[in-house]
Amino acid sequence: MDAFKFDLLVIGSGPAGESAALNAAKHGLRAAVIEDRRMVGGGCTHSGTIPSKALRHAVKDLTRYNTNAIFRAIGEPSRISFQTLLQNAGTVIRRQVAMRSQYYAKNRIAMYFGVASFIDANTVRVTLPDGAVEILRAPKVVIATGSRPYRPADIDFAHPTVFDSDTILAMPHTPRRLLIYGAGVIGCEYASIFSALGVKVDLINTRDQLLSYLDDEISDALSYHLRTQGAVIRHGEEYDRLEASAHGVTLHLRSGKRLQGEALLWCNGRTGNTDRMELHNIGLQPDSRGLLNVDARYETSVPGVFAVGDVIGAPSLASAAYDQGRSAAAAARGKEHTRHVDDTPTGIYTLPEISSVGATERQLTAARIPYEIGRAFFKETARAQISGEDVGMLKLLFHIDTLEILGVHCFGAEATEIIHIGQAIMKQPAPRNTVRYFIETTFNYPTMAEAYRIAALNGLNRLTSY
Repeated sequence: MDAFKFDLLVIGSGPAGESAALNAAKHGLRAAVIEDRRMVGGGCTHSGTIPSKALRHAVKDLTRYNTNAIFRAIGEPSRISFQTLLQNAGTVIRRQVAMRSQYYAKNRIAMYFGVASFIDANTVRVTLPDGAVEILRAPKVVIATGSRPYRPADIDFAHPTVFDSDTILAMPHTPRRLLIYGAGVIGCEYASIFSALGVKVDLINTRDQLLSYLDDEISDALSYHLRTQGAVIRHGEEYDRLEASAHGVTLHLRSGKRLQGEALLWCNGRTGNTDRMELHNIGLQPDSRGLLNVDARYETSVPGVFAVGDVIGAPSLASAAYDQGRSAAAAARGKEHTRHVDDTPTGIYTLPEISSVGATERQLTAARIPYEIGRAFFKETARAQISGEDVGMLKLLFHIDTLEILGVHCFGAEATEIIHIGQAIMKQPAPRNTVRYFIETTFNYPTMAEAYRIAALNGLNRLTSY
């Protein structure tokens, strides 16, 4: 009998864990996945990306119905509760679970549903829901346990008016006024969703700008559109204390302001899911937020133990996690050169959505790189005019001398799809990575992709010769 029953153990079945297990199985390794939920998919499927994006899509459809003149001719504007809109998310979750379960079954990956903890670097204890214990051994282990919302000790999250980004999906009512503390990606997305539902939103930002890592023009556009939807954005604020009662919440800020609402949504940071894994048994110490440090091959300080996804921190994106899982599995099976995921596009599902890849104007200016800008406003494209989604802009940053594309930034409908055209050209070797591609290639008409041709011409027309 083999000393090891498996070649690879994967703890967590989110995007990172799933891709690690599938990659290992495709290369002939015996893989097992341990998941502490009753179903596969991890936080991404059950409490994060999938339900929130399904909710956003439902809200977007409702908004279009209530604002489109064609629909107004046949019916009155509709008000639908937050809970009704969430029903669509439940349908998507069930389909995702069924599909991903088939992946594991087809690739003969063993599944264990329970809580994993380390005995040593090669041995993992799995405590099953009925209290039984399974001992699993493998020479390599991948930690892909994800993260959860950070909960400060002085906030009572058991109170029925206090929510985080996980529990908000089970909110039993639609509030008239919602306080959102934290204006990161999750805070901005929910501010956009609830504002579109007609909820009065106060978005409290601890910094002086929304999503400061974005291009300034895109960040300003997001602020503008949140405000036009009715949200109040309060920059540079920090909470002092929270009072919660049966009637609502009062948030006291250090500036002396007192904000009142029917509910509070806390969106200030994430914590890695490492507290139940007994990592001290293998000499692994997470940081204060429960996150693990890894090298370029996603290996921790313990040889043979890898970590991927949200549990290692930024960029904390499902897309990045999936690629990280593949790289970690490749490293675990001995591949010398693996991809380190550092070129992930930003995708923010506000209304309208945001996506970007490459450098911002601020970064290029700091690096003293000579660049020019090309813009295309969606209102100038026929497809946007036809669809009625004419809010937004595509922005290209390119080198003045070489015309190399340095950054692509998009704000508006389908931005997260549109961005990949620019990303694909940026990845090409010189000289095929320039804005010339967009004027030397014929695009379908009418399409949103046509914005690339408009933006390229707009930028090149700023140069005296090209």
